[in-house]
Amino acid sequence: MNRSARQRLALLRPLLRDSSEGVRTAAAHSIERLEALFSLEEVLTALKTGDTGARVRAIYALGAIGGEKVVGPLLYCANRPEEDLRAAAVEVLGSLAVPAALPLLVERLADASNAVQARAIAALARFPASAELLDRLRPFLERNDGSLEAEAALALARLGDLASAGRMEALLASPHAATRQAAATALGLLPLQ
Repeated sequence: MNRSARQRLALLRPLLRDSSEGVRTAAAHSIERLEALFSLEEVLTALKTGDTGARVRAIYALGAIGGEKVVGPLLYCANRPEEDLRAAAVEVLGSLAVPAALPLLVERLADASNAVQARAIAALARFPASAELLDRLRPFLERNDGSLEAEAALALARLGDLASAGRMEALLASPHAATRQAAATALGLLPLQ
């Protein structure tokens, strides 16, 4: 950790005992952010050299760190051959909703892994709706696997896709409880016409 970071932390730590809750909260968030920024090197090392569990934890740590510096490593991990790494990276990229990740997340809709596809569907719900995005997600409403159609219903509802309302209503009769639950939730999220 460099000198200026240590100085900032030294200035912020006494504020954790401030009489104002807002000041204490702001100081805590700033301390957390500064410490995370300086742990980025450690996280990247774990991502390169750790076992699968350590690498997955490193991906989630990158999400907690946030910022432009983490996007490149996350995009790289979302293209790795290891399913666990791809799935975690797709989830984190979705939580960050970085515009640069949108094309890759759309690509992951065609991933060989249903788990990666489901996370990509959920991630895309955090981006602005577009005709192309809605067209890419709608076919998943027909999957009938208890997972992908459920994620698609929720994502399309969050994106305000009124054109999918009829299909979401039909999913209420799905043989899969997870799909029925997601469809019921989606219909509550979907804006009224």
